[in-house]
Amino acid sequence: MRQHTPPGHLAPHIPADTWQHAQATGQPVVIVVNDPAPPAFPWHRVIVPFAIVGAAVAGGWGLVAAICFLLDIAAHTATVIAGAAGPIGIGGITLRLFRGKNT
Repeated sequence: MRQHTPPGHLAPHIPADTWQHAQATGQPVVIVVNDPAPPAFPWHRVIVPFAIVGAAVAGGWGLVAAICFLLDIAAHTATVIAGAAGPIGIGGITLRLFRGKNT
């Protein structure tokens, strides 16, 4: 017995005897192809960029908060040092940063 392979790209689940019977009798072969459901909206294509931008914004705000904190500490440190050192003089010009209680 000679086997015939269907021409073109047909589904591999068509039995050979059905194909041969259709060829011999001239009946049309109806092939039903089930289309898969259309894919849902690809949320990962939207969420990933927003997550990256959100992380960058949060990191930027953290950096600003850290700089503000460090500047605040530096200002307090300079105030304490200047208050403890008294007047500062450079080249004959004296600068008093804080007035004493007796002045």
